[in-house]
Amino acid sequence: MNLLQQIVNGVILGHAYALIAIGWTVLLGVARLVNFGHGQMYMLGAFVTWWAFARLGLPYPAAILVAIGGGIAVGLAVQAVMMRLTLEQNLVSIMIITLGFGHVLRGAAALVFGAQPQVLETPPSLIDLEIAGAWVTAQDLLIVAVAIVVFALLRLVVEGGRVGRTARMVAEDPKLAELAGIDVRRVYLGVFAFEGAAVALAAALVAPRTPILTAIGFEEVIVTFVVVVLGGIGSVTGSYLAGLGLGLFNALFGGFVSPAYTTAASFAVLTAVLVLRPGGLATRGGGR
Repeated sequence: MNLLQQIVNGVILGHAYALIAIGWTVLLGVARLVNFGHGQMYMLGAFVTWWAFARLGLPYPAAILVAIGGGIAVGLAVQAVMMRLTLEQNLVSIMIITLGFGHVLRGAAALVFGAQPQVLETPPSLIDLEIAGAWVTAQDLLIVAVAIVVFALLRLVVEGGRVGRTARMVAEDPKLAELAGIDVRRVYLGVFAFEGAAVALAAALVAPRTPILTAIGFEEVIVTFVVVVLGGIGSVTGSYLAGLGLGLFNALFGGFVSPAYTTAASFAVLTAVLVLRPGGLATRGGGR
């Protein structure tokens, strides 16, 4: 087993994890909302990218934009339906609704796209490159580059920009924020729209690495949860580092131990980290 190849695979996988989790990083960390249909939104984004590219014949960049547009529409629709519950901060009902929403998306995708697996072969995925003895595709490098750019921009906006401060004010106390003149409904719609766009972008970039099935989604929710919690809820930098670390761990564990137990091993690591640092890796001394 080539150690260098596994490390390179881990770096690529880690950036894919971070990219998939970025929507939840904002949703859970900034707006303090949940969406257990996140994985199915990823699945839908993958299918829409494949449909736009393979069936409509659009260029790959245009197919990505179509997927992002679809993700934004789905995110807005979900939040519009749940707006009253969101304003009441009824997290239990929101969890149940988004869980059911995920199952509805999965059934709808099966009806529209069929139950057969699809393969998204993009121009970058067909280009093989050798880096210091390790093989990657141009698609892999695209995932890494886009993840770095998106996280850098998000860190500026969320942690240092007016948009991030406004979203956190709404999350802390929606009624007080509304009294302060903030359009709370627009903020919540914007957060869900961002989640839909982010997960669709992740799907469009990561989907060429694996077959696209209506059954995908569960693993993405698990990965998202681990990355966001491990990195420290609400920490953009922490989510990026947690995604990278989890990708390296899974690649090395799967390559040298067994890929069948990587999920169990990931949760073992998550448990150990949270026992030692309850606030996640991004905190100092276990606190926020």
